[in-house]
Amino acid sequence: MALSDKTVLMLAADLFEDMELLYPLYRLREERVAVTIAGLDDHPVTGKKGHGPVAVDTTVNDVHSGDFDALIVPGGYAPDKLRRSDAVLELVRSFDTTAKPIAFICHAGWVPISAQIVKGRRATSVDAIRDDMVNAGVDWVDEATVVDGNLISARTPADLGPWMKALLTALDAEGR
Repeated sequence: MALSDKTVLMLAADLFEDMELLYPLYRLREERVAVTIAGLDDHPVTGKKGHGPVAVDTTVNDVHSGDFDALIVPGGYAPDKLRRSDAVLELVRSFDTTAKPIAFICHAGWVPISAQIVKGRRATSVDAIRDDMVNAGVDWVDEATVVDGNLISARTPADLGPWMKALLTALDAEGR
């Protein structure tokens, strides 16, 4: 897999699920993918289990979907903060409009819900937000990883392996 020309935007806010940010970050870097972490402001973020601080490279107000090949939204409590940002929601809509991969896991399903891009789509999430997903019009399934077009979703940190494999496959297919 030659991914050294790929770029991924990762959204981050305090109280992210530690492994859902760190594992994709290091796994992508291992494949030589350029990862940019965008926060709601320029302050470092800390995971809900205490990992960090993790420096952000930029803010959500200063990035454009056209500069990236894919988007990652880690879970934890951070998605509840991220979904309140108009800049985040516009980024998510822009990635979706251009059919670029959007990978979200666990509670991160809240972000595409708030961006209103999930109605009629198939996805998964942590069971705690299953009702939110269903009420937003998602065909919710209890599977480790679900790929529906450009949406790549997973339930919990236990599903990080298949979730990242699906994202890497999507990145490898981009531009072919």
